[in-house]
Amino acid sequence: MALSCALRLPHRRLCPSGAHLSSLPGQDHSLLTEKTAAKWNEKKKAQQGCSLPGSSWEERLANAVTPLWRLPYQEQLQVKYQSQRKILQTLASRLEKLGIDAQKPDGLCCPLQPVVPSPIINGYRNKSTFSVNRGPDGNPKTVGLYVGTGRARNIVCVKAKHMENIPPEHKQVAECYEEFIRHSSLDPCILFHEGGHWRELVVRTTSRGHTMAIITFHPQELGQEALATQKALLKEFFVCGPGTVCALTSLYFQESTMTRCSHEQSPFQLLHGEPHIDEEVLGLKFRISPDSFFQVNRGAAEVLYQVVGELSQAGGDTILLDICCGTGTIGLSLAHQVSKIIGIEVVEKAIEDARWNAAFNGISNCEFHSGKAEAVLPQLLLSWEDARPLVAVVNPSRAGLHYRVVRAIRNCKPIRRLLYISCKPEGEAMRNFLELCCPPDPGKKLAGEPFAPTLAIPFDMFPHTVHCELVLLFTR
Repeated sequence: MALSCALRLPHRRLCPSGAHLSSLPGQDHSLLTEKTAAKWNEKKKAQQGCSLPGSSWEERLANAVTPLWRLPYQEQLQVKYQSQRKILQTLASRLEKLGIDAQKPDGLCCPLQPVVPSPIINGYRNKSTFSVNRGPDGNPKTVGLYVGTGRARNIVCVKAKHMENIPPEHKQVAECYEEFIRHSSLDPCILFHEGGHWRELVVRTTSRGHTMAIITFHPQELGQEALATQKALLKEFFVCGPGTVCALTSLYFQESTMTRCSHEQSPFQLLHGEPHIDEEVLGLKFRISPDSFFQVNRGAAEVLYQVVGELSQAGGDTILLDICCGTGTIGLSLAHQVSKIIGIEVVEKAIEDARWNAAFNGISNCEFHSGKAEAVLPQLLLSWEDARPLVAVVNPSRAGLHYRVVRAIRNCKPIRRLLYISCKPEGEAMRNFLELCCPPDPGKKLAGEPFAPTLAIPFDMFPHTVHCELVLLFTR
């Protein structure tokens, strides 16, 4: 069967450290992963000792951000597999409470495949966010990642030079940004109400050798002339000064009085270079803007998109709904095998990128809608009269799907297959799973036939961390 071959292929082809779990002879997979998970818990307790004052700040940061970094890669995959088992067991148990007989003999709600390994283990991130705060030596102009929490008031900003998941290009830009702000007459902005200006740095890179730096700056009470001076100094540093070693393709500046804000809330100002950087995925070229979503691990994303295409079973007459589509990567990569793509995304700039991506790659069987999915999708499906098969792919943020989105999908009879992609299935996504699968509920206006979880495939999008990207197939 074509599907099973496609799903086995990445396990053989992409595993970077020997045989994959599914190919280990003479061992029970679940027993193996349980032993490894127990072993990991012992190591975790030992590592927690490394978070005590006696250990280095580098170790503390590695333990906080990449807690599996000490484990061989095969053991990392086993730990992640076991955590995904627990998530599916929890889902099965909660469905049972709703009166749905979902448990399989092993307690899971559906078959779980082994974790698909990442083609790249180290330096795989194409986007990194660096903070500015007090370092271990007390210097408030330290650029790095946090150890500690704001609630506990024990935050220390540690340089990320040793982090295994961050590529050298990102670390170099962070070092240069730190050099710049340490020579600046302006203070860093650590707490908004205490003043200061220099804030976060975001670095984005692509396999085509492009590098984008986005610097967030709190304007406080500075006038336009003073702001223009700071922007000119920043540009001079990265274009003519020590920062030239970064060879930036794009340098952006954002004035922001909020923790996070979009281009619409506070425009990204291009100080130097190209307005976009370009990436290639499965032979297609994609344009990336400063705040466009793009999977953080390009190689693993390519494998994921190929498998999504297989699981969708979309034929030439199928319409694919790509909900939370970002720059259109999933839909456009599958456009050649379906009749039409309909993408929905809340970030307006990402939709601009998606439309450009479609036009540049000569893909005409697609349309993209900008707006909140809970506003766009119900209106779209309410008047749906197309007789062609309809398949939905959703890839929301950790906050999951809005209830109105789930209700619209559930009540749309033509949708028989749904692929839910989640990097945190144990969080808000779990609520979505239950809403998709629960019995009809007139009170909640869930009138449509319930879905059932059919297959789960985890992808290791984030080596060295405890996270996976889980693809859960629902059918009805």
